[in-house]
Amino acid sequence: MDSQGCLEPEIKQHLTVKFTGRNIPIEISSVSTVKALKCLLHPLTDVLPRGQKLIFKGKVLSDELTMASLGITDGAKIMLLASQGLHQGEGPIKQGKRLTAEGKPTMMNTGVKKEKTADYAAKKRWEATGIIVLSDSHLKSVPGEVWTCGDYARVLDLSQNMLQEVPTEISRLHSLKKLLLNSNQLSGETISWDGLASLKFLNVLSLSLNNVTAFPSAIGALISLKQLDVSSNKLTSIPSEIGCLADLEVLKAQRNRINYIPTSIGRCVSLVEVDFSFNLISELPETFCNLLHLKAIYITNNPLKSLPATLFKTCLQLTVLDLHNTEITADLLRQFEGWESFNERRRMKYQKQLDFRVTGSGEFDEGADKNW
Repeated sequence: MDSQGCLEPEIKQHLTVKFTGRNIPIEISSVSTVKALKCLLHPLTDVLPRGQKLIFKGKVLSDELTMASLGITDGAKIMLLASQGLHQGEGPIKQGKRLTAEGKPTMMNTGVKKEKTADYAAKKRWEATGIIVLSDSHLKSVPGEVWTCGDYARVLDLSQNMLQEVPTEISRLHSLKKLLLNSNQLSGETISWDGLASLKFLNVLSLSLNNVTAFPSAIGALISLKQLDVSSNKLTSIPSEIGCLADLEVLKAQRNRINYIPTSIGRCVSLVEVDFSFNLISELPETFCNLLHLKAIYITNNPLKSLPATLFKTCLQLTVLDLHNTEITADLLRQFEGWESFNERRRMKYQKQLDFRVTGSGEFDEGADKNW
């Protein structure tokens, strides 16, 4: 991988999307399209993708273009405008309202920022769509109205609040498929893991940017989970019960203190992408070779010294291996059986990406060293 000004493939970027006075943090790949960004914003804003107009540096962004082709880099700010009539779900909650005993909203005396509460119209939208969005609402606890939505709630977004507890009442939301708890003040001791474990239909769980130090064995009960994001916490290990999550496709655990990955991860046979960047991992278990659907491994900034012996031979869909700031060199990689086939797949993947760009070509640097 040479140093002649080549592009960095699939760089993960952190963007800020401004919408109705809110700043929405988004993590997205540099090769993702504007359409993919709109899909990410849908559950966070209740605006359907076709009703979103994204503006960057005064220009409206076209759906088919990628972040990289538009010059959108880490830290960029994008404005979102919503077309009228294309909101779905709870929508922006009005401040300064509460429910009377008759269920009608009345104005509160607001001198300072208060927790947002659900008005009557909001609850009706929750019931109609199954989507409850309470992100960035200055919440210190989950409003009691949420727990009455168990029969229809499919999505619950409580991100970017000040929550310190996930109570046992979470188990009442038995139809929940997506739960966003990122950017709060949660610790492992204040989360009702038994309550979470009862959510048998949960597909997506985000606990990033909290203070979780450990996962109990109850995490293995979430057998429908497809995406798990525990990045930016204080985890030191992954529990062996992770192996019970046979449907898990994406595991994000970057920016923790993890020094050990259990061999049971080899039973997560549906895994497509794993991210263990910025941890303390010195080796990957040999059972990684059982992950036949694996396409991307991000493990930058770890004291990693080697890889599982048959990784390239058995993981035939692997095309992304990010090893920046590890102890693995390109010379070492060339000694692995199956290296040549992996390297060819990697080159083909990035060549296809280049076909949609007008910038230069050349070798890509995935971080082993400067000479492939």
